[in-house]
Amino acid sequence: MRQPLGVVAGITPFNFPAMVPMWMFPIAISCGNTFILKPSEKDPSCSIMLAQLLAEAGLPEGVFNVVNGDKETVDAILDNPVIKAVSFVGSTPIAKYIYENSAKNEKRVQALGGAKNHLVVMPDCDLDGAVNGLMGAAYGSAGERCMAQSVAVAVGDIGDELVSRLSKKAEALKVGPGMDKASEMGPLVTKEHLERVRGYVDLGVKEGAKLVVDGRDLKLQGYENGFYIGGCLFDHVNRDMRIYKEEIFGPVLSVVRVKNFEEAAKLINDHEYGNGVSIYTRDGDTGRTFASKIQVGMVGINVPIPVPMAFHSFGGWKRSLFGDSAMHGMEGIKFYTKLKTVTSRWPSGIRSNVEFVMPTMK
Repeated sequence: MRQPLGVVAGITPFNFPAMVPMWMFPIAISCGNTFILKPSEKDPSCSIMLAQLLAEAGLPEGVFNVVNGDKETVDAILDNPVIKAVSFVGSTPIAKYIYENSAKNEKRVQALGGAKNHLVVMPDCDLDGAVNGLMGAAYGSAGERCMAQSVAVAVGDIGDELVSRLSKKAEALKVGPGMDKASEMGPLVTKEHLERVRGYVDLGVKEGAKLVVDGRDLKLQGYENGFYIGGCLFDHVNRDMRIYKEEIFGPVLSVVRVKNFEEAAKLINDHEYGNGVSIYTRDGDTGRTFASKIQVGMVGINVPIPVPMAFHSFGGWKRSLFGDSAMHGMEGIKFYTKLKTVTSRWPSGIRSNVEFVMPTMK
């Protein structure tokens, strides 16, 4: 049988303040645990509303709890012996910190970290489909999601046409307030993060990549103090550049050109992150080989953002996931419960003899 752990906690990021907690607490509570949610200090109001809705729905007091704060609150969760398991989604450095300190305090832990997701564009693909997929995957949510496609891998001679089509669409990207229905991309989360993303674009230019579309000087009338940046597109990025190696978490798409499928696969497998990856191709053998050989946890074939259906698990490989358990689905049930094996025998009334061996089912 599987039994609940007791008290469990979730530490969640700013970018999906409803969805990510709901990967965690419904399964945890359904499995018989009580849940403590520590949301991002950048947008805590959604978690408070979730708590209010659960209370109105009749959830008993103390089953779902919200605590706000920053590192001090996180450390209190990690150090508290009553809390038996911690789920986390965020950057890799923090995921590693959560993983190490949870293990040190003998807690079960799943810690999802950063990403540098690649989308491989094969010469035989539906290029319009690949370009449209890249636009939504790279610039949707202003690139502030762990499933953003931040690297397009152009295979063979497809690179020039790919960059030409991407640049036209990136230049036409409608950037504006999130409440404006015409907006295709909104602002970044904070002024500090805006400066960080701009700094990466500056760095890419300095490193020698070709900045095809530059969104750094975007100004919106009436929103001059907003945290806006336009979509940025780099070409001729190579594997030694920091803009290729590091997670930017902004609307910056890098195009890396390779000669063939084997070089594309090696590029991806050599990267320290292994969260999500996609390939666009019309060739079934290429798609099957890619899915089998690629060292990444979530794979899409002609799908731009390879988030699995909710009944499957969510989680990457390598430095994109610390711990041996991904999120939700059956993986979530296993994480929020512990296995208990009960061996029983009901005597018939006849007195048994002493046995010096392991009991059997006789």
